Amino acid sequence: MVKLKFTFFFLLSTYFLLAQKGDLLVEHISYIDVENGIALHDQHIFIRDGKIANISDAPIDKNDIDKVDGTGKWLMPGLVDAHIHLFQSGGLYTRPDAIDLRTLQSYEDERVWLYEHADEILRSYLRLGITTVIDVGGPMTNYTIRDQYKGDPMLPNYYCTGPLVSTYQPEAFQIDDPPIIKVKTIEEAKKIVADQLPAQPDFIKIWYIVNPGASAVDNYDIVKATIDESHKHNLKVAVHATQLTTAKLALKAGADILVHSVAREIDQEFIDMMKVSDAALIPTLVVHGGYDRAFSNQLGIDTHDLTYSIPYAIGTLLDVEHIDHQELKEAQAYAAPMLARNEKRDIFRKANLKKLVDQGVTIATGTDAGNIGTLHASSYKDELEAMSEAQLTNAQIIKASTIDGAKVLDKEQLIGTVEIGKQADLIILEDNPLEDLTALYQPEMIIKSGALIDPDILVSTSPEDVAQMQLNAYNLGDIDSFLDAYSDTVKVYDFPNELRYQGKDKMRDNYSGLFESTPDLHCQLIKRIVLGNTVIDQELVTGLNNGGEIKAIAIYKIREGKIQEVYFEIKE
Repeated sequence: MVKLKFTFFFLLSTYFLLAQKGDLLVEHISYIDVENGIALHDQHIFIRDGKIANISDAPIDKNDIDKVDGTGKWLMPGLVDAHIHLFQSGGLYTRPDAIDLRTLQSYEDERVWLYEHADEILRSYLRLGITTVIDVGGPMTNYTIRDQYKGDPMLPNYYCTGPLVSTYQPEAFQIDDPPIIKVKTIEEAKKIVADQLPAQPDFIKIWYIVNPGASAVDNYDIVKATIDESHKHNLKVAVHATQLTTAKLALKAGADILVHSVAREIDQEFIDMMKVSDAALIPTLVVHGGYDRAFSNQLGIDTHDLTYSIPYAIGTLLDVEHIDHQELKEAQAYAAPMLARNEKRDIFRKANLKKLVDQGVTIATGTDAGNIGTLHASSYKDELEAMSEAQLTNAQIIKASTIDGAKVLDKEQLIGTVEIGKQADLIILEDNPLEDLTALYQPEMIIKSGALIDPDILVSTSPEDVAQMQLNAYNLGDIDSFLDAYSDTVKVYDFPNELRYQGKDKMRDNYSGLFESTPDLHCQLIKRIVLGNTVIDQELVTGLNNGGEIKAIAIYKIREGKIQEVYFEIKE
């Protein structure tokens, strides 16, 4: 993606920084008391210096300030995604330890792309009302990103840790600035904690992996020493523990946060340990089958994903349609049985979640976005729906997505509820989320640190993004998303200048029939050149009904975020 021109972005940022310092009054709105799961109607909320200064059921007399008429609208705290990874894109090439496709795409290029586009990824979260994200492990550059963008009201609050303290390190991560570091001794574990202290981590993360033929107790002393060393420096510790044994041992060692769900029935001992230790659980329900759904091309990418996630990542996931690679073939061979096994495990994960919530354990919504098949930002909707399938009420899901997400890192005095004195990180919705959870999927307005933001201006769409978005929609046969990339008056030419037709309606007639009649239609991007507002794609179209293929050059002329003209040259 190409960033906004500096001058425009600077002016935009300056506007909202100034807005943060001003006053804002939201009038006649209903707001959600997330702790009690109730709505308070016809309320008036006054915001000053980025904080909630007053809440009243009577009008607040303020002149010469910005006002929002909240009549018929709903307000609640901004959402929290308590588990993401910025060192991963969600795309196919982002975890070479899981599937090694480095002969097709450089992992170093993937890492550079992610670092350079971190702000755009973060803005995609804020666009969906996710005003806080917690990055649960990555390279030391996580801290650079956090410090660079700290306090920017155009981005969510970003809390993070660095490399995972692990009992196992994949070969692919034996690189400079790795996201995961293997330790063999207590001393090495303590050193990883110490090495991160100058960067002022928000917490520490342990990857509690039990290798084949080993026992969870073998590495208990290392886990315990890491937690003790972190607590010595007032740092909470999150532990990746997917087995009941490792989860219990992590709690015994003093873990503050458990990430992921146990894939078997939990017992009362585990629940009691969670309650006694006051530990939080981030269940990450949707991530578990993401890899296998991606490898088998069963992700179910929908319009929400195409609209709100990163076009680049979606494009790489759709590459499975044409990639000829032995490792992918092997992954596809075992994907189906793994998906079947995961469906059975999901039954336990969801039943366990319901049991934990009902017994008062702190649950925080988190996606683990960035892993292959779990897209940044848009996967939050999938996580909410999975929690609903676990029989959690809307009120319980909202609580897990706001105040309990804040509690993960002891930020509940700063964010998470609509209360006087708290940071004004809020979202305004069309409907009541206590009655209809889909109200959360697309906020009408966002208030970040007191700045009122139209979510549609948060994510800049470069010409390359537009070209990729229409290609993604084409490959998914999503006619509405495909046409959304084009202007109403688009002109379609045979190269160099023979006009085929003009207008989006004509384009709909042509392509809707094509999508319906050729379900295996697929366009492979061979090469792309971006020259200002012009994107030139070399393409190979397969899956045609006659069994043939088409080689083509497509030239897209893009202005104001839409394709205004497209020129096709068919190559024999």
